[in-house]
Amino acid sequence: MKAIAGLIALALLWSTVPASAENAPPPNCEVPAHFLASEATLKKVAETVKTEGRLDIMVIGSRSATVLAPDGTGFPGRMEAALRDKLPTVKVNVNLQLQIKKTAADVSGDLARILEGKQPTLVIWQTGTVDAMRAVDPDDFRTAVDEGVTALQKRGADVALMNLQYGPRMETMITTAPYLDVMRVVAQQHEVPLFDRFAIMHHWNETGQFDLFNNSRGIELAKRVHDCLGRALATFVIEAARIKPAELRTQQ
Repeated sequence: MKAIAGLIALALLWSTVPASAENAPPPNCEVPAHFLASEATLKKVAETVKTEGRLDIMVIGSRSATVLAPDGTGFPGRMEAALRDKLPTVKVNVNLQLQIKKTAADVSGDLARILEGKQPTLVIWQTGTVDAMRAVDPDDFRTAVDEGVTALQKRGADVALMNLQYGPRMETMITTAPYLDVMRVVAQQHEVPLFDRFAIMHHWNETGQFDLFNNSRGIELAKRVHDCLGRALATFVIEAARIKPAELRTQQ
């Protein structure tokens, strides 16, 4: 198991190295609209943005959310910057809660502590990678995600799920399909949006926007992918909340 985990860590190297000081060319962040559309709505986000002019987001993430985070270039920081740019009249704050090497069950059972003293408008829960690496029974994974979403909703927060990251090397080492399916089902049952990070990154790799197989350019690649994921997430949140930025500006 340790050997397999080590190989997977190498496969994900491009997303775990520190930020480079080099200036990479602007990334092509093209994402087909259907990847960012959601039938589920973020009603509390919409209401709070409209009535209070603020948006407090908590990202509960594993190691792939922590990458580059200290200097704001990880995807949570890039999402915050993009939301502030798109919603200039709204006070946006993104708080990252790291849950490194924890399964969905670990996080679900610790949500009371994680949210203690905090009242986020929206919680984005990134999960699935650790469970897939450890080959957690998909039924147990489903129970954990279901209970976690239920607990978050009872605390009054809007919830959005984010699934596994995609990597062509990783696909040869672990089985991802059952965990992706579980997250789709739970999102539908609870009527919460699902940010399909896996499909978006697969699309980027297949269309040549990013070569996720080649980790020789890991530092530069990681920074660019996180930038694009952050921007996509910002659009996803705005779309799911049915926010019209132009209308917000005219109300001020």
